[in-house]
Amino acid sequence: MNKYFLFSLLFFLIGQQASAQSSQTLAIRKYADKNAGEIVKEFTGLLALPNVAADPAGQQKTAAFIMEMMNKRGIQKVQLLNASTPGAPPAVYGEVIVPGAKQTLIFYAHYDGQPVNPAQWAKELNPFQPKLFSGTIDNGGINMPFPADGHYNSEWRIYARSASDDKAGVDAILNAYDAIVKSGLTPGCNLKFFFEGEEEAGSPHLSEILEKYKQLLQSDLWIICDGPVHQSGKKQIVFGVRGDTHMDITVYGPKRPLHSGHYGNWAPNPAMMLAKLLASMKDDSSRVTIKGFYDDVTPLTPMERKALSEVPAVDEQMKDELGLSATDMQGLTLSEAINQPSLNINGMQSGNVGKLASNQIPTYATAVIDLRLVLGNDWKRQQQKVIDHIKAQGYYVTGNEPTDEERKKYAKIIKVVPDKDGYNAQRTSMDLPIIQKVIAAVKTTTKDQIVLQPTMGGSLPLFLFEKYLDAKTVTVPIANHDNNQHAENENIRIGNLFEGIETMGALMMIK
Repeated sequence: MNKYFLFSLLFFLIGQQASAQSSQTLAIRKYADKNAGEIVKEFTGLLALPNVAADPAGQQKTAAFIMEMMNKRGIQKVQLLNASTPGAPPAVYGEVIVPGAKQTLIFYAHYDGQPVNPAQWAKELNPFQPKLFSGTIDNGGINMPFPADGHYNSEWRIYARSASDDKAGVDAILNAYDAIVKSGLTPGCNLKFFFEGEEEAGSPHLSEILEKYKQLLQSDLWIICDGPVHQSGKKQIVFGVRGDTHMDITVYGPKRPLHSGHYGNWAPNPAMMLAKLLASMKDDSSRVTIKGFYDDVTPLTPMERKALSEVPAVDEQMKDELGLSATDMQGLTLSEAINQPSLNINGMQSGNVGKLASNQIPTYATAVIDLRLVLGNDWKRQQQKVIDHIKAQGYYVTGNEPTDEERKKYAKIIKVVPDKDGYNAQRTSMDLPIIQKVIAAVKTTTKDQIVLQPTMGGSLPLFLFEKYLDAKTVTVPIANHDNNQHAENENIRIGNLFEGIETMGALMMIK
């Protein structure tokens, strides 16, 4: 019997397991429906607390609020796990030890959020004043009061910063445990809860926390509750994440801005130089042309390739939703494309545009490059490949503002400042026995297909869990795909929040 047949049989059996929603899921659903008003009230209280890095006081209040949520539910050993670096945001920890349990799961979410610019949000919204809408604002959803009777429509949306990324994860995890206990059920495994406070800042102190509390954080598996469900609306399980690193690059022109009439065609224009340089990094099919960019990618296994082939096609849906007639990397689906390393431009700046535009040759042009990595890439090595490519285009590379001597000596000068806190990709094998239990558990919560993704498009520093704890991770996201995370008008669909409670509850019942 060949391996491919075994993999096919395994997926078939998983698909046949628990084809109907389990009695445990129905009990959790009944509890959540009955207590929806209180669940949402507590959730909006959490959303009202500012949680960005620039507001340490808000971060502290958010952590304290979560600790109170945990204490109220009878979770044991609730405490802050502090990094060795003073002032770093702590993780919030708690645990539930179940007599006779043979396995331990740690449930992870993060309580910090992305920075906000209130001026970019819809005029009726404030990032930290959660509001209920009948649907998405873009499609005519209207603001409405939170219902006094506690009855919610699954299509309604709550708008607030971190509504989906990732306070929804914190809320779903804790309410799942609450539903289990108050429904007279007992978790099937020991439970640990770990809520990080600086994921959106790249988790610069997570390694310190993991190393410092290594014994406390021992487990059989980490369940990562972050990110969106599949674009089809189906629940998904993700077995890996891409790594991430950034590079700031600045090309220099004349020491002072020049009149474009008097000096155009004579003085080098740094905006044009930067545009050409960036264009040299990709071909017309959007494949990265940097030497060796794809050479160290670890290929997907036969099991992972099969899972990828069964991911529902959403390319046409997303093209229509986003107003696109064509996509990058022709011939690859969205799911296939995110399993490749990428190079993207986060932003560019040079001179002024719009009403502030003037006829000038600017003094510099700058851009931020975002490198997403897959298994096999090393973030420092990937940065060096970009630097080597820049040098091959004739640039003198420096890490500082150019001196007058350097300006006289080199025709093409660029400052490159690589990110110092990048991290590598991570992927967990899909055929581990405990992973099969995760798949079967999620299957008990829905009659629909469960989407199995080898890699998430986004990035999380999950390789740190392997490095410091020798731990395996799997990501089980709950947010709606159109949640506007990291941007203005972030929201969570009510149905996703409550389905997330069911999903997290099912995972807590694993034996």
